[in-house]
Amino acid sequence: FVLSVGVKWINRSSRCSQNGRCSGAAMGPLIVVNFKTYATAQGEAAISLAKAMAEVDATTNATMVAVVSAFDLSAIKAAAPNLEVWTQHLDPIDWGSNTGWLHPQTAMERGATGSIINHAEHKVNLDHVEKLLAQLPNDFPVCACAADIDEAKSLAALSPTFIAVEPPELIGGDISVTTADPGIVSGTADAVKAVNPNVRVLCGAGVKNGDDVARAIELGTEGVLLASGVTKAKNPLSVLRNLISQI
Repeated sequence: FVLSVGVKWINRSSRCSQNGRCSGAAMGPLIVVNFKTYATAQGEAAISLAKAMAEVDATTNATMVAVVSAFDLSAIKAAAPNLEVWTQHLDPIDWGSNTGWLHPQTAMERGATGSIINHAEHKVNLDHVEKLLAQLPNDFPVCACAADIDEAKSLAALSPTFIAVEPPELIGGDISVTTADPGIVSGTADAVKAVNPNVRVLCGAGVKNGDDVARAIELGTEGVLLASGVTKAKNPLSVLRNLISQI
């Protein structure tokens, strides 16, 4: 099939999970940057950061992914049309009386090419994830976040495109999960593949540099999810270049 999102995902060979959700077999490592609600990654600042990510993305086999506020989707996709731009949350709702909720179709129409779900700062239940996956197109990547191996296994049974393991106590810290708790990274990779070998595993929490990315891949993941290491950096472009320096 042909995936209707960023150029690195187009015309790729596919591998499909048990529910038909597909991910790229030949796709390189992912560097997923969550903009959260940092002042340095909203509005015009978000556009500048996305442009920096697009600049680095064009130089590497890795794929940069900007996970942005729903308010900034359209502007960022317009400013960086070849960049993967994901939304930070979606709700499995129909049209109608759903004040304050985020409809998947609206996000896609505003430029979202994927989404994270169940982040430690915005937890949902498994039923929410299952209904959301059923509502979305199979070629729309979804990264479900997990706090530990058990939650990762439960999510893997639902067949999202990716699972990112992030121990909550390390999020936003100065020590990468790859150093502080490498066992949860390798253990999650093994556990997820045992449940569903087509789900791709990422890790996050405290990731800051190319050494952390290289170690994450050594531990069995296919990329990283990070935020403050980029969004709070004095020179985000330099940090982004460093993140891919050992790939």
